[in-house]
Amino acid sequence: MKITAAIVEEQGGEFGIGELEMSPPQSEEVVVKIEGCGICHTDIVCRDQYFPVPLPCVFGHEGSGVVEAVGENVTKVQPGDHVVLTYKSCGKCVNCLKGMPAYCLALYEQNFTGCRPDGTTALQRGDDHVHGHFFQQSSFGTYAIAHQQNTVKVSKTAPLELLGPLGCGIQTGAGAVINNLRPIAGESIAIFGAGSVGLSAVMAAKIVGCGKIIAIDLNESRLKLAQELGATHVINGKEEGVVEKIVEMTGGGVNYSLECTGVPQVLRNAVDCLILTGTCGVIGVAPLGTEVSLDINGLLFGRAVRGIIEGDSDRDIFIPRLVELYEAGQFPFDKLVKYYPLTDIQQAVEDTENGHVLKAIVKP
Repeated sequence: MKITAAIVEEQGGEFGIGELEMSPPQSEEVVVKIEGCGICHTDIVCRDQYFPVPLPCVFGHEGSGVVEAVGENVTKVQPGDHVVLTYKSCGKCVNCLKGMPAYCLALYEQNFTGCRPDGTTALQRGDDHVHGHFFQQSSFGTYAIAHQQNTVKVSKTAPLELLGPLGCGIQTGAGAVINNLRPIAGESIAIFGAGSVGLSAVMAAKIVGCGKIIAIDLNESRLKLAQELGATHVINGKEEGVVEKIVEMTGGGVNYSLECTGVPQVLRNAVDCLILTGTCGVIGVAPLGTEVSLDINGLLFGRAVRGIIEGDSDRDIFIPRLVELYEAGQFPFDKLVKYYPLTDIQQAVEDTENGHVLKAIVKP
């Protein structure tokens, strides 16, 4: 079938709109008519080759839509189902078998190689193949092919065009708090970076009952929104003595911190503001090889630093749960969103990079 998609031709290049041929689904694959796809920081850094995803490529890994067709061995969904597309894991390695799919030992091969795990691709332009299957979906288009494993059925009562970001960025921030750090009611948390991921963490921290929720960012409008969504305190990162202010606010440091920026100095601050035995969760993405300097003695006295991928999410349970929280008015992530037509995706990407929008969603 013919599809329209956004294609990046070269490192740092624009998201250009073009027509491609998409082959039929394999036995466990699902064809989804895309209603909306969020733009995630990972799409942008892969365009820039932080991770060497082969080009030309169709990105997009926060897709939502309606199942159009299924392969012969698909049992999880059927045509007409509303779905959110998320990350793919192998399902066979030791971590997958332990119920930790976000830490699949083949996570890179499953999501970042620009093709299916068997090396084939469903997208073609004339006689040339175009890389796709980004997160086994490539949802910056009118249609996408996903695997049934990373296709999550959701309620038909929720606005489908809104739900795509639950597949990555929103579930990453919320899941980091709810699934991984797991603060108990009354404990404190500092969230460094009030983008869509950090603000999702703020909302999650409010849901679980954190006593002090401190948001740190350079953008005053984002800090104001953080307060509306549940932050009890905000700090502009341009100010001097951020760590000291957090320690003073909490009487010794926070129980938990979350680093959402990928900036080494910010990670250092996120560790240094912890109380003894506190834990820092790291979810910000930086170029491969980026290093950070930490005080060994600061760690020695019981502090911990923990990397978190995809919010430690059990996709088929957590994504529908976030939809339920949204419909109950407890997780208003729609306040983060601005919609663009797919044809304006380059503008949406630029607005994202410039900080003019928190979570852009492109709609075919």
